[in-house]
Amino acid sequence: MSDKSPKPTAMAARFRGYLPVVVDVETGGFNHRTDALLEVAAVLLDMDEDGNLHRTETLVQHIEPFEGANLEQSALDFTGIDPWSLDREAVPEREGLSELFGPIRKAIKTQGCKRAILVGHNATFDHNFLFAASHRADIKRNPFHPFSTFDTATLAGLAYGHTVLATACKLAGIPFSNREAHAAAYDAEKTADLFCGIVNRWKALGGYPPPGHGPVSDEEE
Repeated sequence: MSDKSPKPTAMAARFRGYLPVVVDVETGGFNHRTDALLEVAAVLLDMDEDGNLHRTETLVQHIEPFEGANLEQSALDFTGIDPWSLDREAVPEREGLSELFGPIRKAIKTQGCKRAILVGHNATFDHNFLFAASHRADIKRNPFHPFSTFDTATLAGLAYGHTVLATACKLAGIPFSNREAHAAAYDAEKTADLFCGIVNRWKALGGYPPPGHGPVSDEEE
């Protein structure tokens, strides 16, 4: 009988078995319990033979406001989203998140990882909205870790001395268009480039693996 278990990968060893997936959401306000989730994008990452991260596929879903959702006009003015536009081809939360989570679960299996971990710029915001929508939609197989995240605002503050995404990208040499910003796919891709750049730079500087050590296992923590 052939062994169908996933082969160990460098990605699985790098983040303790977690697969980083970069997420950005656009919403109808700041309260994940009451305000609508309107767009969600997820960027999948891969690792090359030299151990460097790079982004691959971008997954995007436009989401219908859930029944009774609050929509703050100031938030809609900021993002430029018309929640009721037919051009959005928006779908209910359950459908949109199911379509998003499927390829993420496949990537987890392909990379030999045990779960996804959300990477976001001010990641708690994206994590809260994603999990609130997943809970409302009664989705049982959310691939993301329930509370751990990687926050590029924190990492950018360490690496570049700035926490604003647009400025951090420019300091990192990543082109950034303010005109294209505040669309989930664009912001997620720029966040992915920033995250990959910081992780790769840390590796190039000799920060990983720790001197004299390979990847750290659970038993060594």
